[in-house]
Amino acid sequence: MPLSEHEQRMLEQMERALYAEDPKFATALEGSGLRTYTRRRVYQAVVGFLVGIALLMAGMVAQQIWISVVGFLVMLGCAVLAVTGWRKAPKPGEQRAAGGRQARQRRSMMDRIEARWQRRRDEQQGGGH
Repeated sequence: MPLSEHEQRMLEQMERALYAEDPKFATALEGSGLRTYTRRRVYQAVVGFLVGIALLMAGMVAQQIWISVVGFLVMLGCAVLAVTGWRKAPKPGEQRAAGGRQARQRRSMMDRIEARWQRRRDEQQGGGH
């Protein structure tokens, strides 16, 4: 379930506050948590792939085609999960949004949004006092 705009803004505020307080700790958390998640996802996909092979073979032995088809589909789905998880996994020491034109565009868009947010906060604080 995607986060609402308000939740995304709050999360971004918390991230900025964490980076401001302890950038070294924040950078360490960012990479390792995502690496652990993707590594676990790839391992689960490999186990699922092996289960798919077992279903495929069991379907052939039992001469039940539907079991073999289900096994093949499980293998296919797990292979896709493993490959996408492997590609998305950051390298050690690499940040999540590093490299590429798309990351730069996303970052510049985030910079503009953050500037607008800051401007609104400044206007509200200035006008309210």
